[in-house]
Amino acid sequence: MVSYMTGPALMEAVRGIQRDPGIFELIIIDNGNPRIDRARIWEVASRTENVRLVQGHGNIGFAAACNYGAALADGDYLLFINPDAILESGAARQMARAGDLHTRPWITGGMLFNAAGREQRGGRRGVLSMRSAIASFTPLHRLPGIASIHRENEPLPSGPALIPTVSGALMLMDRQSFDQLGGFDEAYFLHVEDIEICRRARDMGGDVIFVPGACAFHYGSTSEVTRWRVEMHKLRGLIRYFWTSGPGFGAKLGTILIAPLMAAALMARTVWLSLRKAVTGR
Repeated sequence: MVSYMTGPALMEAVRGIQRDPGIFELIIIDNGNPRIDRARIWEVASRTENVRLVQGHGNIGFAAACNYGAALADGDYLLFINPDAILESGAARQMARAGDLHTRPWITGGMLFNAAGREQRGGRRGVLSMRSAIASFTPLHRLPGIASIHRENEPLPSGPALIPTVSGALMLMDRQSFDQLGGFDEAYFLHVEDIEICRRARDMGGDVIFVPGACAFHYGSTSEVTRWRVEMHKLRGLIRYFWTSGPGFGAKLGTILIAPLMAAALMARTVWLSLRKAVTGR
């Protein structure tokens, strides 16, 4: 669990992990939290054998912090979960069982719910391409024949199902798959690292699986960081993703051409979300 300025949801997320008998250790990588939250985590870690707190390294980014925690973990399975996601008991075991039936390197993802009780955007996604990126950040995906990367509006599968991309907010793989993949790409500071590792697993002949019965309530956007800063990290991640998406000059040229469009789309989205929050409080 990687935490940076998470806020009140952090302790609720920690308690959710502790309630699950299938999880025998929790490693919290503190990339930077307020003093009061650090004190609360230390209190839990000091009186609980299976909670380990790692601090003092600064904000090294989400991908690097995930790798840091994985290197310290003792388990044969690695669950990566956001610090504002409240895990349902038994979800991790469901994800592990589903993965064990598939080809390595495998990755499983679970079902994320929002405050309204609906499936949250981003939990299951298609293949990220330049076309699907633009469609996802603009109203173009509402036009016939143009699909967004997001799949939350599609019917839920009756059980674990292959899908191109799952969310890093609730992601599990076995140690062998993680080592085979070489972990997360630490060149991604925040955002897109989950899409990239799913692509890498598919490219290596492995499987990515969505497990609808493995659930977590996800607050989302609880970090006390400006929305603009988050979207800029997302833009940098997308640019890197497309720049490295294929050999030759084509991927580079396409990235140069699409970067201004993605920047404009993300800027517009940031403004719209900020205005909506000012009006509705959400």
